Amino acid sequence: MGFISIMNKTLFLWLFVACIASSCSFKKDKFPDDSSAAINTIAVIIDDQLWNGEVGDSIRNKFASPVLGLPQEEPLFTINQYPVKLFEGFSTDSRNIIIVKKDNENKFEIKENEFASPQNAVHISGGSTAEIIQILEENALDIIQKMRNIEIAQNQKIFKDSLLDTKKIQKKFNIDLLIPSKYEYVMRRKNFIWLKSEITSGNTSVIIYQIPWNGIRSNTAVNDIVKTRDSIGRKYIHGSAYNTRMVTEEAYSPYFSKTTLAGRKTYETKGTWQMKNDFMSGPFINYAIFDKEHKRILVLEGFCYAPSKEKRDLMFELESIIKSIQIKK
Repeated sequence: MGFISIMNKTLFLWLFVACIASSCSFKKDKFPDDSSAAINTIAVIIDDQLWNGEVGDSIRNKFASPVLGLPQEEPLFTINQYPVKLFEGFSTDSRNIIIVKKDNENKFEIKENEFASPQNAVHISGGSTAEIIQILEENALDIIQKMRNIEIAQNQKIFKDSLLDTKKIQKKFNIDLLIPSKYEYVMRRKNFIWLKSEITSGNTSVIIYQIPWNGIRSNTAVNDIVKTRDSIGRKYIHGSAYNTRMVTEEAYSPYFSKTTLAGRKTYETKGTWQMKNDFMSGPFINYAIFDKEHKRILVLEGFCYAPSKEKRDLMFELESIIKSIQIKK
């Protein structure tokens, strides 16, 4: 019996050590793993005391601020908070992680693919609440840009699983786009293409057209963009009722900024559209790309009609489609 007891203990110890070694090996080998988090989410690893105070307020104000151009208030990112002691686990497969803690040393670092791939892991620490907030304030814009870039790339990766044949777009505009196969061509004219995807109680659309090189002037850019899109709506985008057409909502000024797409100067405009003489409305995002090589302004716009749905992720999908553009030489 003594010999059997010793053997049982030895076997137990061997299994215990093997299990620990296997567990350690698993943790080491599983990173970086594919990130499976929902689009536009951030895992914030922070203890409750900081989260429920000024530091948490600063994080929410920066990363859950309202998305510009939507008719209802929706957060830029959906934030999931976890205490530091729960960090190891499902929270590590998020594409975007912010790890905040008090420490003797002030620290700010963004590590790519630290626990999963793709991933931005943001490490912030400071000796006091004020120091942590200062680090957040100074770096928030850079963090947001990196996080939005990784989310757009993830959306585009999902598109590639089932893509629409874009030969008609290539032939007409000399460009290529990543467009999910759920979109269909609903209208094609000489300088205009309209693609649409039906969703529950609504739809999302991408339109593409081109205008002359001098069609949008720098000193009157917003007015020129609004006039141009209203003329396109009057010509092509009508409701089911008589004498209805898409126009830019006049009650709210569009949000305007400058950016770069396909290596070219681009104007980005976000706002709200409505169907004149009807009750339909929704958000739009418009990109006017100055294609000097082809002496044109190429316009790509995404808009949606989804009265019973949140629209942040719908519009983000449209933005991801448009930002996949490649202009052929």
